[in-house]
Amino acid sequence: MAALSVASSLGAPVLLIGGWTVAAGRQVGGFDPVSRSISALAAFGADDRWIMTTALAGVGVCHLVTASGLRAAATAGRSLLALGGVATVLVAVFPLGPGGAPGVHAAVAGVAFAALAVWPAASWSRGSGRPWPLRPPGAFGACVVLLAAVGWFAAELGGGIHLGSAERWAAGAQAVWPLVVAGSCRSGRPWKARLPVLSDSTPSMDRGPRAVAPPQLNASGSNGRSNQQIDPERTAGG
Repeated sequence: MAALSVASSLGAPVLLIGGWTVAAGRQVGGFDPVSRSISALAAFGADDRWIMTTALAGVGVCHLVTASGLRAAATAGRSLLALGGVATVLVAVFPLGPGGAPGVHAAVAGVAFAALAVWPAASWSRGSGRPWPLRPPGAFGACVVLLAAVGWFAAELGGGIHLGSAERWAAGAQAVWPLVVAGSCRSGRPWKARLPVLSDSTPSMDRGPRAVAPPQLNASGSNGRSNQQIDPERTAGG
């Protein structure tokens, strides 16, 4: 797998978490991350909204790059990851606030959360050499956790006091999982591929001493070599 995909999967959580941390610190009068959403930091009217806007767009691009290079995952899963990346970019393009498009923003945000929650379940593939995140237990387990986080966020949308916390848990987990998959694919090669292939000419401590076959005896009891005595006179004569 390309090293660029590993770097992009690392960049997604760094941009997201770093973006909402820096942007919240730039809000005049403070910002409550427990009750207020990430989108509020990129909304029209927010102070230095470009910080969160750039971070969201960067996260989307990172997902696209990761999906393109994560060839160990199934095509369906990679497609959903890419869809989540495109939708995340559109979240940055269509912000909230006066003059924004709240309906479009909500729609693309919903697509992003849904695609990034279910892509692990569609990413598993058969093969003994697959890393654990791409095997059914790991893939479906991750999907359950991500869906639970998104469900909590959806429940808070009805006026919950922990809207910001729920969204950050859901978005943060969705940003970290591609890194888990990419890192496992990078370091989790099949163990058989790492074993040296030994040939008959390859010395090895594991082979032990070779057994030596005993000499074959003929019917007369000799070992097959000539038992003729050497004539001293013939030898002396040349």
